[in-house]
Amino acid sequence: MKRIHVVFHDGGGGHRNAAVALQTVISQQPRDWQIELIQFQDLTDRLDILRKLTGIRIQQQYNIMLQNGWTLGSTQLLRVLQATIRIFHRPLVNLLEKFWREKPANLLISVIPHFNRQICESWTKVYPGRPFVTIITDLADFPPQFWIAQVKDQYLIAGTEKAAAQARAMGHDDTHIFLTSGMILRPDFYVEDNSDRAALRREMKLREDLPTAIVLFGGHGSKVMYDITEKLDAARLPLQLILICGRNEELAEKIRARPWKLPVHIVGFTKEVHKLMRAADFLIGKPGPGSIAEAMVRKLPVLIECNAWTLPQERYNAEWVKEKGVGIVLKSFKEVVSGVRQMLEPARLAEFRKNVAAQDNRAIFEIPEILAKLLGEPTPAASSEPAPVPVSRSI
Repeated sequence: MKRIHVVFHDGGGGHRNAAVALQTVISQQPRDWQIELIQFQDLTDRLDILRKLTGIRIQQQYNIMLQNGWTLGSTQLLRVLQATIRIFHRPLVNLLEKFWREKPANLLISVIPHFNRQICESWTKVYPGRPFVTIITDLADFPPQFWIAQVKDQYLIAGTEKAAAQARAMGHDDTHIFLTSGMILRPDFYVEDNSDRAALRREMKLREDLPTAIVLFGGHGSKVMYDITEKLDAARLPLQLILICGRNEELAEKIRARPWKLPVHIVGFTKEVHKLMRAADFLIGKPGPGSIAEAMVRKLPVLIECNAWTLPQERYNAEWVKEKGVGIVLKSFKEVVSGVRQMLEPARLAEFRKNVAAQDNRAIFEIPEILAKLLGEPTPAASSEPAPVPVSRSI
């Protein structure tokens, strides 16, 4: 049995989701692989300077920042974090080397940014020749030293041509870059769902006949969801909302405490987002790669914003949405009423739906084939899923 480690952390929900998605889909396949998920923060707590100063982990600080919308100036904060990582490069590499020696594996995967240079250097020193793979869970990199490290031994799995081109520009050759058809998502998003939309809405105590938006700002929610609901409620649009507050219980209680004119269904943390999306017509949310990718697979156009408060690694996502014609990008959710009015125009919504339907993201099924290739295993003669697309054939 071959052992594979997957390194993730809980800064935002997307990294854990990617790790769990990969573990889940591989467990459903006839492969002699043992997948172990490794929480990176647990590995590196002793070097977490922020925790020593404040008692709060880096990933917790990040989630607090997202919940409260404290993201203005995040580019500068990101560069400070990267400078700190460079200062602690050698202690971090030494710490990781010790761990890899104690936990051997045939292949190592990272689904986190910032630390891939340190992870790669420590891994290849302990196990030279064994592959180290970074699965980029953003639509594009935010160089330097974000996802793509300037180390020749890093293999990269990119979900867009933009990210693959960035890897090439950083000096990686085509043998180290694989292009998939999109972002990695949990396999349950691909389960065929023919449930009755009207019945689902009735279960949520929503109207069957009203256009429905699902409002999603990641696993930790955001206080901007309250402001969006307030603006849409005051506008008296023919609309109802499914509000997913995630682990932000304070936000959920605040929304529940107020009587609204428009119908609302409030949800806390859930693993049933894919089912809830079945009841919706479009998504309102931040320009996160995960929520956009989920919406595409569930055939929902998106209404997002992009401005100085948007996380720098997510700004390209707004360009992608406009380029693909799959939704509306606002300068601010202060304009959400105008954006929803545009989304509700029948001709425009039909065009968005047509463009969304043209997206065919099968990355979660393509990635295991890439890993098998790197492990030197033969590709099955027949497969129910499409084979991965090497960069050299498509870019």
